[in-house]
Order: sequence, then C-alpha cells, then structure tokens
Amino acid sequence: MIEVNLTVNTNRHPHIVDENQTIREFFEEKGVDYSLGTTNLDGSTLMPGDMDRSFSELGITEKCYLTNIAKVDNA
Repeated sequence: MIEVNLTVNTNRHPHIVDENQTIREFFEEKGVDYSLGTTNLDGSTLMPGDMDRSFSELGITEKCYLTNIAKVDNA
C-alpha cells in the first residue's frame, strides 16, 4: 500500500492506495477531472502515457505527492 497525498487547487488529502492502481484509475475514483490542469508526481510533470501506468511502474514504493492544479483564466 502507498500513501498518496493528493493536491487539487486548494484541497490536500492523504489516501492509501494499492501500488498497482494506475494514476488514471486513482483520479477517476476520487472524482478529479485531471484534464483541466497539469499533473505532477513528486514534482515531475506526467506525460499523457503516464496516466495508464501504475504507481509501482512509476517507481513509487511508499509515499508520494500527486498534484493536479487546474488552469484558470484569472490566474
């Protein structure tokens, strides 16, 4: 199991997930529309193909920070 600290705009919540879950599955399970912003995993920007890779495939073994910050017009 992996602890994922999910940050979306102003909210941050820790979640415990299976290491074989993909990033896309995680976002869909949490109701996050990841198409609205840039997704980063531990500070590195994820590419579109990375969304279907599991946490373990991306080298995450214990804990990570996953962020998706939506772009807004007035920012």
